[in-house]
Amino acid sequence: MTAPAQSTPPLGPELTDDDVLDAMTRIPGYLDITTDDFRDVYRLAYGHAIERLVGGVRAADLMRRDDTAVGPQMTLYRAAELMVERELKSLPVVDGERRVIGMLSESDVLGLLGAANFLELIIESDREHAEHRRRLTQTDVGDVMTSPVVMVAEDAEFASILGAFRRHDGRRMPVVDLAGRLVGMLARKDFIAACPLQVPS
Repeated sequence: MTAPAQSTPPLGPELTDDDVLDAMTRIPGYLDITTDDFRDVYRLAYGHAIERLVGGVRAADLMRRDDTAVGPQMTLYRAAELMVERELKSLPVVDGERRVIGMLSESDVLGLLGAANFLELIIESDREHAEHRRRLTQTDVGDVMTSPVVMVAEDAEFASILGAFRRHDGRRMPVVDLAGRLVGMLARKDFIAACPLQVPS
């Protein structure tokens, strides 16, 4: 199982000499600094801005305290029912002590059924639907769940959260305590909504 993200990856791009020289030519007047000096000022200013904008952001502040989870022995059919009832695209899989051991997504279910999307299932015959139901009722969550899991600790900072979302394309990510137990779920859309960084026009 992947450990909760704790490291702080760099948020900003590294400047090349061409980047620096281009910027310096756009500033009126003479700049008596080297490209390395300019690059140092950029790093310090960027780091200060990031700290000011998102320095206090933690995963616990952004997550939804959703304790909906499934166990590895639950049938896929029941798990799929739960996903439909809760209008979720994925569910964390936990052990008996609620430690996160996997994630179950719609893609995992579709993979078992050999379908690329749900439209394929809609147009199938009644016989094929019956076969799919049989497979779902006879397969456990633990047989198809995705593991290891990309997740973050509840005290993870902005950069760690960003790095975790970059490592997978899921819409939601588990947030765990120090023992790896589920405490909530962090949605990509909630993280993006809380992000104060803007792309310059």
